[in-house]
Amino acid sequence: MLSGTAGALVFLAAGAVALYAGAELLVAGAGRLALGIGLRAATVGVTVIAFATTAPELFVATIGALDVSTDLGLGAVLGSNVANIGLVLGVAALVKPLSVTERVMRRHVPFMVFAALLLVVLGADGVIGRLEGVIFLLVLAGFTAYLVYNVGADPAPIAEEPDAGEGIRGRDVMLVLGGLLALVVGSRWLVAGGSDLLFALGFSELFVGLTVLALGTSLPELAASVVGAVRGETAFAIGNVVGSNIYNVLAVLGIVAIITPISIAPETLRFEFPFLVVFTLVLVAMMGYGRRLSRIDGAILVAGYGVFVYLLIP
Repeated sequence: MLSGTAGALVFLAAGAVALYAGAELLVAGAGRLALGIGLRAATVGVTVIAFATTAPELFVATIGALDVSTDLGLGAVLGSNVANIGLVLGVAALVKPLSVTERVMRRHVPFMVFAALLLVVLGADGVIGRLEGVIFLLVLAGFTAYLVYNVGADPAPIAEEPDAGEGIRGRDVMLVLGGLLALVVGSRWLVAGGSDLLFALGFSELFVGLTVLALGTSLPELAASVVGAVRGETAFAIGNVVGSNIYNVLAVLGIVAIITPISIAPETLRFEFPFLVVFTLVLVAMMGYGRRLSRIDGAILVAGYGVFVYLLIP
């Protein structure tokens, strides 16, 4: 029988692997399904792929809130959004400079900034209740409707993507279903292993969510964006992170808040919330300057994430 610490480490590692595998399956299946019905790569990245790679945060935050505390879910979302900017885009830009399209800057980036600011405003009183959860989901519905309208007004040419126009295939549907199953199992293992390990060492639920669970749930975004950068598909890499940060706040926290109100500690209002907003604005400034993220930008983002994690250590 494994000891408590060894068992926690096994569950933590197995959960991270299952989340990564599940997200890979989900990204592969959902991406081809979306391209098969004629969506552009940038639109797929900011919608289908972003929502698919946000699934780990949704499962981990919901299960963590129900099984442990809402601090775990809130920490996972905040930490994941910071990791998406600093670690995911930072590493992807170090691998290969990322071009930022005018479409992403005009249509998608403003929603990412708005979601971060909305979180700060609605959480300023220390609670994200069911009303705030409904507001998040209504804004998400508006964002989705806006994207659907733009897709209809500006459809992708069939020849633009290799899989475009092929329709819905059974294999891709099976990949999506298999990915969702792996995400459910992996999120349970990650919550159990990560929380048991750090709780045994005396760390708080919020710290666990901001670090271990946030890193674990950001693995899909990291994998998708780095692979996209290597393949030269920068539209996927940028759109994936922008969309994921939108869905993390509006969908994940919206759903969790409706299930159970989220309490926010005063120190979170003083540190994590401002850091998220400032980091988001720094990213937007970098993307707006020259419409690209250079390797220097990537190094700055990774260093910023390192500072964030260092300041979290008690």
